Amino acid sequence: MTAAKNSMLCPNCRRLISIDEPACPYCGLSRPGSRKASLFFSRFSAGFPDWVRTIIYANAVFFLLSLFLNPSSLGFTANPIGLLAPSEGSLFLLGATGAIPVAQYGRWWTLISASFLHGGILHIFFNMAALWQLGPFVIREFGASRFVLIYILAGIAGFYLSVLAGIPLTIGASASVCGLIGAILYYGKSRGGFYGEAIYRQAMGWIVGLVLFGLLIPGINNWAHGGGVLAGILIAFAAGYQERRRETFFLQVLAGLCVILTAAVLAWAVLQALYFLLR
Repeated sequence: MTAAKNSMLCPNCRRLISIDEPACPYCGLSRPGSRKASLFFSRFSAGFPDWVRTIIYANAVFFLLSLFLNPSSLGFTANPIGLLAPSEGSLFLLGATGAIPVAQYGRWWTLISASFLHGGILHIFFNMAALWQLGPFVIREFGASRFVLIYILAGIAGFYLSVLAGIPLTIGASASVCGLIGAILYYGKSRGGFYGEAIYRQAMGWIVGLVLFGLLIPGINNWAHGGGVLAGILIAFAAGYQERRRETFFLQVLAGLCVILTAAVLAWAVLQALYFLLR
């Protein structure tokens, strides 16, 4: 009974520890038994989709903005894939990437912005649904900082590979989402055991589905998908996950820089698009 009273779940990684621990032995959270740390991190952990929601909101805003920039291109269509599809001009202005924007116009910043653009209502719906399903798991097992690094850097890697492959114009969050799948694949294989093997098999199922989807549906950027998966695996290998390696200050700083850079790129995309339209 005494041991139970002196034990608690770490507010950050949710593992059972002593309430008197100066730092969580699993994730490194300083003074996990303090009221302040518990309130902050329990709110963050219980609401771990907060990062996911932020990304979804940003994607929704950019989707609506891409429609607003050229409303004359909208129309009713019997093809659901083309429903509420922004014009290529609007997408280019807001930061679509590919061989044309990067190689011809030197718009390297589009390697970041393209992850927040989508070609139609179904495109954004399926990508955001996948993010909503996968994101919380990655945040729980890797931590928020590593989630941010995986999501942003995998998107950049997938689109950079697309540029090298000569894809003229490409958009979508799927490269970043595939990065999450790659990280989950690595986690399952690395962790092992019954739980790890179950996670690994599920991740492999997603990858098989991606391959089949890419082969059967025209216009799918398989280079971005493959690059995202590979980047997710490599980042997960280099950064580790909560059970094996605590989230370091360096990772937190690196994730913060990625967030700042992404926010700056998205702000620049909006400003230069509006400037082009209003000049």
